[in-house]
Amino acid sequence: MSEQIFVDRVEEISILEDKYKKDNAEFIVIYGRRRIGKSELIKHFLKGKNGVYFLAREESEKNQLKILSQKLSEFFKDEVLKKNPFSSWDAVFEYLAEKSSNRIIIALDEFPNLVAENHSLPSIFQDYWENKLKKTKIFIIVCGSSISMMEKEIFSHKSPLYGRRTAQLLLKPFNFRSVFNYLNKNLGKSFEEAVEFYAVFGGTPQYVMSINNKSIFDNIENILKPDSILFNDVEFLLRDELRKPRYYFSVLHSVAKGNTKLSDVINDTGLKRELVAKYLSVLSDLQFIKREVPVTENKLKSRKGVYVISDDFFRFWFRYVYPRKDEIQLDKSEVESEIKNSFAQYVSKTFEDVCKEALVILKERKQVFDFEKKGRWWYGDKEIDIVAFNEKNIVFAECKWKNNVDVKKVFEELKEKSKYLPQNKIKKYIIFAKSFKDKIEEEDLFLFDLKDLEALFKS
Repeated sequence: MSEQIFVDRVEEISILEDKYKKDNAEFIVIYGRRRIGKSELIKHFLKGKNGVYFLAREESEKNQLKILSQKLSEFFKDEVLKKNPFSSWDAVFEYLAEKSSNRIIIALDEFPNLVAENHSLPSIFQDYWENKLKKTKIFIIVCGSSISMMEKEIFSHKSPLYGRRTAQLLLKPFNFRSVFNYLNKNLGKSFEEAVEFYAVFGGTPQYVMSINNKSIFDNIENILKPDSILFNDVEFLLRDELRKPRYYFSVLHSVAKGNTKLSDVINDTGLKRELVAKYLSVLSDLQFIKREVPVTENKLKSRKGVYVISDDFFRFWFRYVYPRKDEIQLDKSEVESEIKNSFAQYVSKTFEDVCKEALVILKERKQVFDFEKKGRWWYGDKEIDIVAFNEKNIVFAECKWKNNVDVKKVFEELKEKSKYLPQNKIKKYIIFAKSFKDKIEEEDLFLFDLKDLEALFKS
């Protein structure tokens, strides 16, 4: 992973550094799905510090302990340990307790692989943490890619390690701002191109790093190559997390096609209601999809929930690759044609997310009021892309991934739809677009084309 894109993990590094400066024993949990940059974060944090990084492989416990013994013996210059590796985790934690009178970092990456070989490990760890380790200056990092396994072994009420962690970091994909600045500085991509690339590759560091300086469709062609990592990676990640993944694939494909309501997914997949509800719940917990409700409603109580795929690369893959994998391996020309013909419509959804991010930047710079909630709003056949509000103010925004947008027409339609929302607030309106046919000046209207947005995200 390049330094340019890694630098955007400022918040996570700051949390780790703050914890490191204290003398207390720390037990930090870092988790998030594969390819998200967890290992790079740990290695970056370890630079210039006393510490040992151990990546647990899928192998026998004996081999795992042997490799860990080798790393620790090299770090502590311990010839006895080098010749006599640990035979148990009790021995490991006893050794670390003795060696932690000074600050030392022990990073156990892919912790679930260790638990898979010894299901008692969380209980052993708990015992030593409570009775010895937390009285030292040790700084333990436990990291894992399997979100379901990490939640079961560490965050679950039934886990021996429940409540022992001193901090946790859930790593998520980079936002558009980070990806745009990386693509702009390193590959010379324009703002418009960056939106298109983000719509396809999302914010997963490894996917972003696979982008080359050619066009978006040349890069998409690389995804469609059967020997490409990206051609099979979504399938690999889901099979790593889920049992009976074929049903989850059906649900995700259905959502990617535009079946966002529970009833629509049921009708499209032919699966029973209780099964679809269960699969959607699991996919939500794993952050592969998210449930949205009109921004003015209570998320827990609303019956108007719709489901969308959280990650843009997953959305692209399930819409264009998954349903035609066999065909692509023989001749991908028809799929490429389909992508080109529907691409503007496909990117428009991502553009809405970019505009939401723009609104947050405007809020940070106090160019709009300090809103408390933001999101999509709909009622019947009426929909507004973004509504943000607080007790006194409300802003309505439309996002048009089009050139030569008719401002007057869109503004009148937006004002008409806004009448269905609370009227006791000070109203403002925003229209985001690629470009405008002609701009009009209204005291309560703000316009942002791609040039304006580029300046906003760059500064």
